[in-house]
Parts: sequence; structure tokens; C-alpha cells
Amino acid sequence: MNGHPTRPEDFDLYALGVLEGEEKAAIESHVPTCAECATRLAEARGRIGLLAFSAPRVEPSPTVRERLMRQIHASVEGAEAQRAQREPERAGGFFGRWWAAVLVPACILLLFVAARLRNENERLSRELAQEQATLQQQQKQLDEALHAQALLESKDTVSVALAQQPGMPKGDVRVMYNSKMGMAMCDGWVEPAPANKSYQLWLVPKDGKPISAGVIDGGPINPWTVKLPQGMAAKAFAVTLEPAGGMPQPTGPMVLVGPVT
Repeated sequence: MNGHPTRPEDFDLYALGVLEGEEKAAIESHVPTCAECATRLAEARGRIGLLAFSAPRVEPSPTVRERLMRQIHASVEGAEAQRAQREPERAGGFFGRWWAAVLVPACILLLFVAARLRNENERLSRELAQEQATLQQQQKQLDEALHAQALLESKDTVSVALAQQPGMPKGDVRVMYNSKMGMAMCDGWVEPAPANKSYQLWLVPKDGKPISAGVIDGGPINPWTVKLPQGMAAKAFAVTLEPAGGMPQPTGPMVLVGPVT
């Protein structure tokens, strides 16, 4: 066999003893050389032992029913032909075959129930992951809203208006800054940046190098908060024009500047 069995249910059918022909031979030749398929076959045998006592009764799909009935009819016809050529068997042998004819279809139905339950569990797991991602996003938005409220209500927060520099794109940006909280909030608007360029907001400290406070898209600015070093005494805030995505330190011209008073 050149690859893994293409139908997962073949492991269950083989474990039940109802897989025949090339499919049966393919699994028997492949499993001894493949640890993954050997594990799947072991799991299939375990499911047969457990599901017979736990799975509820459901109707199989028309395709499965048709395939199952063909197998049952073929088994019955073969048994009838053999019985016509042999002496009548003991009653115990007849009942043994009768029970097998009943249990094999029942076990197959249980296996398909298990497959449906597995698919349902996978679907629920995906939905749960999506709900968790949504919850995390909502929690992030709530935290930002609470931080913004605390920033606006604090008596230590200062408002810094950034003025347009001569010859630079127009804009009207305001920064709310609280050095004790180490937090700033920016809103306003600025003209769209040229191609392959971004606006970048900077905290200019009284001592040391400018600190990036984030990249600004052109157009209206939705209010957003940013964490900065706590206790940083700011001399001014400035917006510069930088390569797309921003830079570690300012390299372009100042578009908007506002001193912290």
C-alpha cells in the first residue's frame, strides 16, 4: 500500500471483521509498517467495545444503508449456498449465525453514531474557540475603555494640542497624557499620508530620546490609548512623517507639534 487508508471508517469496518477484498488486504499490509494507522486501528477496536453500551440509536444515511444491505445480502446468499451443500447443522450453530447477523449491523450503526458525535464535538470545539476569541477581544475593548475613563478623570492628566507645521499636511490632533499612569490617548484627524509613508506620534521627553507612541493612519483618528514609561516627564508631543509602518526613532519632518505645559 502506497499511503494511508483514504476512508477513516475502514478501520472500524476492519475491526468488526466485515471489511473484505482489496480494502482488507490494503489495511493488513499497511498497518504493520505504520505506527499512526496501527494506533487508529487500536482506537477503532476500543470504540467497538465501548460504543455498543453507550451510543443512542440513530438512522444511517441512505448511502451507508445501501452499502450495509449489500454486504448483508451477500453474506446471506453465501450462507444459503453453503448450507445447501452441507448437512443440516445443529440448532446452536444456526442461532450463532442469527445473532451475528443482528449484532454486526447494530455495531456498524453505532460506529456511524460515533463518527457523527466526533464531528459534532469538533464543530462545538471550533465554535468555542471563536467565542473565546470574541470574548478576549471584548475584554480588550473593555479594558481600553476603562483605561481611557481613568485617564480622562485623573486630575494629573494634561491636554496637549498639536499644531500644524508650515508647509506640512493639515491636521488637528490632541493628546491626553498622564505621566504617573504612564498612559496617553490620541484623537483628532490628519490628511492622508503620501504613498509608502505613515504618520508616527512621539513623546519628546525632557531628557533622552523620543519615545514612539504609535503609528497614525490618515483621516479621522479613532480615540486610542497607548502605554508609555511611567513617570516620564514630557517636553512635547510631535507627529512626524516616516516610512510605512514607522521607525524606532524619528527620521522624517515634523508635521504636528505640541508643547506640554
